[in-house]
Amino acid sequence: MSRRKKIYEGKAKILYKGPRPGTLVQYFKDDATAFNAQKKAVLNGKGVLNNRISEFIMLKLAGIGIPTHFIKRLNMREQLIKEVEIIPLEVICRNVAAGSICKMLGLEEGSALPRTLIEFCYKKDELGDPVVSEEHIFAFGWATPAEVSELVALSLRINDYLCGLFAGVGIRLIDFKLEFGRFVDENGNHIILLADEISPDSCRLWDIETGRKLDKDRFRRDLGDVTAAYSEVATRLGIIKTNPGSTPTLSIVPNETQ
Repeated sequence: MSRRKKIYEGKAKILYKGPRPGTLVQYFKDDATAFNAQKKAVLNGKGVLNNRISEFIMLKLAGIGIPTHFIKRLNMREQLIKEVEIIPLEVICRNVAAGSICKMLGLEEGSALPRTLIEFCYKKDELGDPVVSEEHIFAFGWATPAEVSELVALSLRINDYLCGLFAGVGIRLIDFKLEFGRFVDENGNHIILLADEISPDSCRLWDIETGRKLDKDRFRRDLGDVTAAYSEVATRLGIIKTNPGSTPTLSIVPNETQ
């Protein structure tokens, strides 16, 4: 990895220059952060699990026509992705009251929302990723009205699909964060791609029957067993293969390079 040109390092991932023009290698770290990086830890195996879970979900979404930056998984911690111009907005999709919306609006955690809510946050760590309105977005040129409409439409499609996917394995999708980027394809078409990752780091996932948290809130709230919860999500989705009496293992595709 030291021979590669590092493009960017975030709290949970590193981006390196890819093998071909217009590509990047996305490396998943074991680092865990919360509260705008005020709380930090290293959780062994978290990066491997997030890499595999995000790969699984990106491929599923591509299968229903959602355009994504994902090209292929390279190994247990890395993905080859398309290089995009990240739109400086986080799109939050909320199905159930949890997290910051409870504090902001005085809602009880777990209470029903009148409908699925879409929020925008300005992607700026030093400001705490503040919630912004469409007026802010348009005034500061972060995205155009047409782009915002597309972000909302894509996010709602993704939400509908993922709610069903997770419900099928006994998990309730409470809320999640999405990021998108601008991309020019080989025909010169300007399109928006789903970028970053979708994993228990970026979703709130609760067991349907018990309400047990299977996501990053286990780290935020000192609930323990963080990687075990992520591993459970991967197992339920069929990413980790289990046999009676054996230790769960991550499945490996035959042509994977280690």
